[in-house]
Amino acid sequence: MNRRDFLFNSGGGLGGIALASLLGNDGLLADGGLHHKPKAKRVVQLFMAGGASAVDLFDYKPELVKQHGKAADFGEPVEAFQNGLGPWLRPVWDFKPYGKSGKMLSETVSPLGAVVDEMAFVHNMIGKTGVHSQGTLLQTTGFNRPGFPSIGCWVSYGLGSANENLPTFVVLPDHRGLASNGTKNWDSAFLPAQYQGSAIYPGTKTPVEDLFPDERMKYVTRAGDKAGIDLMTQLNREHATTRPGDERLDARIKSYELAAKMQLAAPEALDISKESKEVLKLYGLDHGKSAFDKEINPIEETDYFGRKCLVARRLLERGVRFVQIWSGNDNGFPRRNWDSHEDVKRDHGPLAYGMARGAAALIADLKRTGLLEDTIILWTTEFGRMPSSQGGKGRDHNPYCFTNWLAGGGIKPATTHGPSDDFGYKPADRKHPTEVYDLHATVLHLLGIDHTKLTVRHNGIDRRLTDVHGHVINELIG
Repeated sequence: MNRRDFLFNSGGGLGGIALASLLGNDGLLADGGLHHKPKAKRVVQLFMAGGASAVDLFDYKPELVKQHGKAADFGEPVEAFQNGLGPWLRPVWDFKPYGKSGKMLSETVSPLGAVVDEMAFVHNMIGKTGVHSQGTLLQTTGFNRPGFPSIGCWVSYGLGSANENLPTFVVLPDHRGLASNGTKNWDSAFLPAQYQGSAIYPGTKTPVEDLFPDERMKYVTRAGDKAGIDLMTQLNREHATTRPGDERLDARIKSYELAAKMQLAAPEALDISKESKEVLKLYGLDHGKSAFDKEINPIEETDYFGRKCLVARRLLERGVRFVQIWSGNDNGFPRRNWDSHEDVKRDHGPLAYGMARGAAALIADLKRTGLLEDTIILWTTEFGRMPSSQGGKGRDHNPYCFTNWLAGGGIKPATTHGPSDDFGYKPADRKHPTEVYDLHATVLHLLGIDHTKLTVRHNGIDRRLTDVHGHVINELIG
């Protein structure tokens, strides 16, 4: 029996929390789950920054094909972000059925066809805003304003770490930069700072910033580095004794301790060179070099996203609870984010294929290793795009309806929940849409957590990930 099983079985419930605290366990709930038996232990969130177009990728609308080029009639006044209310625009790629379920996917995400029967689609998601920063925060934190913890922080806080040598919550940003809100998307806010996301950049020269001394500092030895960290820890601990209850000091001490452990664990976790040829080929990494090496130019988006997905699998195997993978953050032209106001085919094409290749490989690989059974994959974006055109080839923001999909970790496979209307403009049933709170509640439920009970008192309010909203979507649970 491992330590976590001992803690939970010995105490259970609130007694288990108290015992865990006395013995130094770093999770609030431990693996056993406080509220009910979990179906999942870990989560991967795939975030498409900029607003991915569901009607061009996953949500097939024959009516858009029939009405292509005709004046868009929404049957009501529409507030568009950039007045993108041109004629109806058919999907820019053809769709066809995949898998035994016959799920319709566009050709640019065709790699997902091989694993589509493992996936569950939610086509009636709605947001609260068409503004990128607010929409992104809503999906990552449950609130459309800053100052609230990311879902990854809540999961880390609730379940704790299964590996003392790696962060509990790891973020793999887009190499071109950060999405709207930057690091606020994985900030711990009022939760203890140790649960914030740690950013890692696989494939780059320095995947983890400041983990090792600058290469110009030849005089710094490993022993000297350790001695320096030990001294800093001692000084911080002495300082902390005069300021009881200051979580920032405790988090700082733990960050130094974790950094020292990561100097050995992180390079090994990020080293994909020992993966088999078959696995590298699965992720599209069999060309031998990284796309960051300017000597070659493989299908770059496949390399970028596939590499992050493979590293995510390696992190999950080593006990990381929550991995967040970001796609798209470049406002140059042609765009390399999902905010396709000018040309959906040009902008979405490379990103969508790279995402689909990497995500399909991750699902297949996790299933091969047995990890898919208790790992949730959640694909999301801050909002969708309008079924009408903008400037002929682009689409404006659509917070009124968009798509998320999930796989693994107790999710019912080959499922489609909540259809959108004939044009993908709004949910077909406008009285019963799906909101981010519902997905967050469902993810926590699968992890063994009642979303209404995982709360932290802050400024006189019992705060939770789902605020005062959210219902578990039982139709998505297998």
